[in-house]
Amino acid sequence: MENRGVLIGSIVFVFGSFILLIVGLVYESYKAKQMRDLAMSIKTESRPVAAKTVAQDYSMYKTRVGDEGREMVQIPEGPFTMGSNDGDPDEAPEHQVFLKGYYIDRNEVTQDEYLRFAKMTKRPVPRIEVFEDDQSKVLKPELAAMSVSWEDAKAYCKWAGKRLPTEAEWEKAGRGEGKRKYPWGDKFVPGMANVDGPEDGYKYLAPPGSFEAGRSPYGLHDMTGNVAEWVADSYDEHFYKKGIYRDPKGPDDGDLKVVRGGSWRETEQNARLSKRFAAKYWRNDITIGIRCASDLDSGLESAGQ
Repeated sequence: MENRGVLIGSIVFVFGSFILLIVGLVYESYKAKQMRDLAMSIKTESRPVAAKTVAQDYSMYKTRVGDEGREMVQIPEGPFTMGSNDGDPDEAPEHQVFLKGYYIDRNEVTQDEYLRFAKMTKRPVPRIEVFEDDQSKVLKPELAAMSVSWEDAKAYCKWAGKRLPTEAEWEKAGRGEGKRKYPWGDKFVPGMANVDGPEDGYKYLAPPGSFEAGRSPYGLHDMTGNVAEWVADSYDEHFYKKGIYRDPKGPDDGDLKVVRGGSWRETEQNARLSKRFAAKYWRNDITIGIRCASDLDSGLESAGQ
């Protein structure tokens, strides 16, 4: 009798365990279906992925070489649309600006190029005050120069026989004559520029010129992301409302200078070509670098194009 009770108990235990197993499997299947349904129900903005693009021909734009040996691209004379009515208040109003022709660097200045200038002029080497990781990850000769103040950037360009671009010159070089938000078009495409996030393959800085598909209409690299760039203008939140049409240069003077282009720390929203940043002229930040410009008649060497 006792053995019979044990046997019945064992059968009940095995049967109960089997039932629990079936219930568990059914429950896990139910949870998985719920998660799939939830994922399908969440509406997310589609973000196109950078595709292989046909190589564009930029040979119609003349080039020349600065005193420091860096290539520049000629931006032709003419009008373009500056600012945006869909951005921040200081980007409005969207307005037409006419610029005379000028040259601007195809690429951002590298650390190696800036250090050559610093050694020749006995200028202090840029220092990184705050960085959350090993500094050796961002201190490499081939990476974009950064941690330079507005005065440093201005001095570098002067040494190279150039100058800082005006805010208007910078924006036209990035967007062309239309109203595009990014150098390649109106939609942000992961992999076209070095901004915040892992999609572009760089956690911090990238070597200038790493994003071939993200070039501007004139063939310039990194007009969005990597390092933001100093321009010549002082900052005035309401400057666009003055409606200056020909070759605007910003306020005469001021402690706040304009920074353009976003950086590897910025979101896609803050990397738009019309986005304006204001920074104290003495600020040296790991996100801010240099791109120089020059007048057409500055006497620099032609690249033979």
